[in-house]
Amino acid sequence: MSSVRVLVVEDDPVAADAHRLYVERLPGFEVAAVVHTGGAALRFLEKEPVDLILLDLNLPDGHGLQVVRKMRAAGHTADVVAVTSARDLGVVRQAVSVGVVQYLLKPFTFPSLQDRLQRWARYRNELAGGEASGQDEVDRALAALRSPEAVLPKGLSGPTLEAITVALRDASDTGEGISANAAAQAVGVSRITARRYLEHLVDSGRAVRSPQYGQVGRPELCYRWSGSAQRKQQ
Repeated sequence: MSSVRVLVVEDDPVAADAHRLYVERLPGFEVAAVVHTGGAALRFLEKEPVDLILLDLNLPDGHGLQVVRKMRAAGHTADVVAVTSARDLGVVRQAVSVGVVQYLLKPFTFPSLQDRLQRWARYRNELAGGEASGQDEVDRALAALRSPEAVLPKGLSGPTLEAITVALRDASDTGEGISANAAAQAVGVSRITARRYLEHLVDSGRAVRSPQYGQVGRPELCYRWSGSAQRKQQ
């Protein structure tokens, strides 16, 4: 399977380099180019197709959403992840209306970007077939773009949930799953905290748990991403 080609559009050279390094750390993704203006992005798209655009909205030659409109008018169909420090909900609505699939607020961490790009990849894979078998398949494809849980219980934070989710998915992809202790070490939180987040993912249907028996002592709970478990059963 070919890699996902990503065009990074960011006017700040330091941020552009950071975004490039983040994308290059993700298996299955490659950076097609890094450009610093909307005009340069449009010129690049005329020469080479890409699958995804990581697009800063505040560019020196115009707003990023104008770039998206010009892309669509020219027939470019690449999906767009908007990257911005602007928290104006009106801009969010406009972004959705022109087909932006994800909206990422600066500053963000590597796990945040990783989570969104991996969810976009699942969304893309779900839509790879020619025709949906029914409403459930359409709902599953759209659900892949959403965060694991929009409203968190008291005491849980979005960034930590994202980090735990990424660790869980990575472990599930290997077929091993992850314990609360391993998740805690991967993210840098206490074992009790990691278990709270893992149990939240189980309660929301995003993960499954099962006992894992070792050499001695009580069995340790092993958590797996529910999508991984479903694939194994098919």
